[in-house]
Amino acid sequence: MKLSIGNVTLENNLILAPMAGVTDLPFRLLCKEQGAGLLCTEMVSAKAIHFKNKNTESLMQILPEERPVSLQLFGSDADLMAEIAAQIEERPFDILDINMGCPVPKVVNNQEGSALMKNPKLVGEIVSKVSKAIKKPLTVKIRKGFTEKSVNAVEIAKIVEDAGASAIAVHGRTREQYYAGVADWEIIRQVKEAVSIPVIGNGDVDSPERAKALVEQTGCDGIMIGRASRGNPWIFSRIQTYLETGEIPPQPSAEEVREMILRHARLQIEYKGEYIGMREMRKHVAWYTAGMPHSAAVRREVNEVETYEQLERLVKDRLES
Repeated sequence: MKLSIGNVTLENNLILAPMAGVTDLPFRLLCKEQGAGLLCTEMVSAKAIHFKNKNTESLMQILPEERPVSLQLFGSDADLMAEIAAQIEERPFDILDINMGCPVPKVVNNQEGSALMKNPKLVGEIVSKVSKAIKKPLTVKIRKGFTEKSVNAVEIAKIVEDAGASAIAVHGRTREQYYAGVADWEIIRQVKEAVSIPVIGNGDVDSPERAKALVEQTGCDGIMIGRASRGNPWIFSRIQTYLETGEIPPQPSAEEVREMILRHARLQIEYKGEYIGMREMRKHVAWYTAGMPHSAAVRREVNEVETYEQLERLVKDRLES
């Protein structure tokens, strides 16, 4: 199912969620190959761009073959957010997203990320100023609320729509839940009924069946997949096949997992060099092999891996076809 966000039309409505430390360039390329309709970058700090932090440049690297891509910005100063949005607009992203959902303490303690949900007036100000500063579509990612006692996703969604956003993504958990417990899809349905811009549902989609159930239960326009894609870029092609044909494709074979790990590693080395790339692969290998025979040994041994050849030997020895 195609999905339009502002003047950007996606091939399908499957969206890779922005995840710090996960959705870097190599991983996005793999998800794109598996059919993700929209890719999101790791979140980028408006302050860090302003102060020309050198690590921020690599977070914003986007290749033509990835597009359409959503670049996710976070911050709490409406004027600075608008200034930075205008400054980076000529970069090759298609949609700008504002993070109002990140639960981690160092972000929340700066009154950024999900802390913004406690300040609806500031939410409106940020979205209004940023949307006026750029021509590209603006989206916002929120949570159910900050706590169970302050569930306000519907109120925030209406503010965001009125302030000029082209779509909204809703994670069905509060900030105090982090990623624990069950995502509340009912709040996504309530947001969908309250606004006329596209609503993207997020939370607990870890299989083709769950993707279909999310749409059926909430009426949401887009399906955002986060943690279930780690070590599993195939989730996009498997969901797409199921939504189009009603058939659930088999899980990837050990050989396919092995080949994907090595392809991922080659991309990491290409864009980050062997030293950083191989260290970053350690967590990915743990995700790729979770639940497979010998996965505990693989997780243990991969922490010693420093070269592509060592990784290749490890996966060929340990991951049997």
